Amino acid sequence: MFGTQVCTSLTEGGGADREWLCSDGTGGYAMGTVAGLRTRRQHGLLVTADRKVALLTLDPVVTLTSGARVELAVHEWASGATAPHGHRLLESFDLTDGVPRWRWRIGGVVVERELAMERGRTGVAVVHRMLAATEPVELSLAALCTWRDAGAARIAGPPPAVEPVADGVVVEHAYRIAGPGWRPDGTWWCGARTRDGSEDLWHAGTFTARLAAGEAMEVCAWAGDPARRPPPATAVVSAARGRARAVVTAAKPADAVDARLALAADAHIVTGPRVVAGYPAAGGDVLAAYEGLFLETGRAAEGRALLRGYPHHTLWYPHAVARHVIRTGDADLAAELLPALAAGLDGDEPDPADGLLCGAAGKPVGENALWVNALGAVARLCELAGADPAGWLARYDVARAGFAKRYPAPDGWLYDVVDAPPPRYPLAGSGPYDDPVLRPLQVLAWSLPYAPLDGTCAEPLDAVGRYLLTPLGLRSLAAHEYGYRGGDRDRGSAWPWLAGAYAGACHAAGRPAAGVLDGLAAHLDEYGLGSVSELVDGEPPHRAGGAPFHALGVAELLRARRLLR
Repeated sequence: MFGTQVCTSLTEGGGADREWLCSDGTGGYAMGTVAGLRTRRQHGLLVTADRKVALLTLDPVVTLTSGARVELAVHEWASGATAPHGHRLLESFDLTDGVPRWRWRIGGVVVERELAMERGRTGVAVVHRMLAATEPVELSLAALCTWRDAGAARIAGPPPAVEPVADGVVVEHAYRIAGPGWRPDGTWWCGARTRDGSEDLWHAGTFTARLAAGEAMEVCAWAGDPARRPPPATAVVSAARGRARAVVTAAKPADAVDARLALAADAHIVTGPRVVAGYPAAGGDVLAAYEGLFLETGRAAEGRALLRGYPHHTLWYPHAVARHVIRTGDADLAAELLPALAAGLDGDEPDPADGLLCGAAGKPVGENALWVNALGAVARLCELAGADPAGWLARYDVARAGFAKRYPAPDGWLYDVVDAPPPRYPLAGSGPYDDPVLRPLQVLAWSLPYAPLDGTCAEPLDAVGRYLLTPLGLRSLAAHEYGYRGGDRDRGSAWPWLAGAYAGACHAAGRPAAGVLDGLAAHLDEYGLGSVSELVDGEPPHRAGGAPFHALGVAELLRARRLLR
């Protein structure tokens, strides 16, 4: 729970920096900040799975018995002004069982808001409850709408197409909002600003109800068939709480941190099943998150379905299949998927000189650590499925020996790339070279189950810990390297998910890893609440960037915490 010191602050580290997320199990979501200020174009109460932003906000206004109007919302405008200042009246915010809840106090009047999403459908339910009031007061909710891509901005012009209905409106034939006391409007509120630009908000209309203490006002918004009636908003909120408790129970968490991470993982597992890499958006191979998302949370059956239908054969795919089969004993899955795994690896042509993969950029250390691991994983799957592993073991041994010979650099860590193309401005007669720049993906050379290196060649890990490790992950480039910039994504930002890989590498190599993950556990209350950021600045205070809710960061923290127990 956060009190007034956080809720009422729009400065760095305050309520406008802390974000909450509710997901619907299809890829749609609701997302915003503790303070209520929209700081991203992707923030909204209803965003569809194909990343269309629909209902932006429901701005509450309380009209007291004296006739005074008290606005509880907050917006920043293109002029730099902030108005209204409803965040100053926030008494508390909490995120219990995945349901965000705000409380505003206006003297003796206390208003509470809770919201949740329908599971398996793109719909949001918002409940406002009058917790305290000596006499009934009027509560109105201004529905600010749009219909656009999440990364775009809509500017005032022709209004959205609308179809009036008895208790609200259908917008752009795409979504419906419904509640009590609807009064249509249709004006533009121009110049609302977020950190990524400004846009204009369309005021579709206002819901109004007169509430005594203990009474509630319910509003729902949903995409798709406008004739479909969702359950009452209070029922949606109650169901969301119950489901969150069941998700945590099924995960059998070791402690409160694992329980929060299990709930965070749930947001990324959606219908299919498939994995949403991040909210509002993130890149990367989602199979790298497989073990943490599915096997650490008691969701092996869903994971099995994902692996059977996964269309992309990357180097993380054999790793994910092997982890599943070894941890569940599912030899039938190994036999079923081995032909596809073999075909995927046979499509790659390693260098016959050392058994390593070489592309246009040379032989990157992370890619070849994954390659060696994939060969070992397929060999092990052959054994478990009753097939002959000899050919795969031979390829694994060649590639592992080639890796151990080629990558150790004279500076005490591993080359980032070997056999790289000539520099942009080569010296006379120069050819391919080995790049000794210190970057973090070399930790995969120890952290993976069939990694090419072990404790007998672990000294480079000391350099990684000395130059790359921060409280929230590994820097993408060592600070002493040319071009380092602590806030640049590729030249100094730190990647939280690699803290898990580093901890795993240390564990595998017999190096101490105590406390490596403590900073990330504390990070769960700093930006994306209950989750792990995609990246952070490489220098203190390690401000977050990228997606605040990142599947791989959550998964690796879960996996590594178990490993180090």
